[in-house]
Amino acid sequence: MFFYEQKPSITMSNTPIKMNKLRQIIRLYCQGTGTKTINGMVGTSRTTIKKYLRIWHELGITHEEFNSRSDNELAVLFNTKTAKTINSPRMQELELLLPEHCKRLKKKGVTRESLHLEYILKHPQGYGRSRFNNAIHTYLQLSRPVMHIDHKAGDKIYIDFAGSKLQLHPASGPERDAEVFVAILGCSQLTYVEAVESQRKEDLIKACENALHYFGGVLGGHCPRQSAFCGNQGE
Repeated sequence: MFFYEQKPSITMSNTPIKMNKLRQIIRLYCQGTGTKTINGMVGTSRTTIKKYLRIWHELGITHEEFNSRSDNELAVLFNTKTAKTINSPRMQELELLLPEHCKRLKKKGVTRESLHLEYILKHPQGYGRSRFNNAIHTYLQLSRPVMHIDHKAGDKIYIDFAGSKLQLHPASGPERDAEVFVAILGCSQLTYVEAVESQRKEDLIKACENALHYFGGVLGGHCPRQSAFCGNQGE
């Protein structure tokens, strides 16, 4: 006579999932795999995958903590009130607002705190700031496309001007703004950062030269972000 141990499973939306599949979903997601690819590799619907990923973000546990849990512990964790709130009317109401909120976050001066204040004024019974921020974080993680790129050592340097300008406070002379130039090696992620006067061609070339001195050699090619270096450069 043979005996076997049945693996615990979770049922959500009438779709049972085995713990080994749940572990595969979380592992692949943490490796940067998109939900569409996970669907093809694991054989679980994208809707179900996204639901479990939302629960994982809501639980706030790391991949290491997730792996350290037994199958029985995971079955309990992913069937808690935290999991059930995903389909609550209040959460569904918030999820309808997330696309527009996340789009507005890209605008200068818009913060999660200001969005939450606006949200709570219109929805007094809505979520607090912590849950609101978690919902935004989860939406961004699930909606942002991910692609894995293999970089060869010494092949390319990626350059860009980052974010808003910095303000310099020299010991003598007036305060002035400065652009932030960033260069990074694709393989090692070694990064060079320099404050420069402007994004003009001469400042860009000088910053690239300084970056190469810092890296200690010449690479195969430079890869600028197109929108940062095309147009309005005073050429």
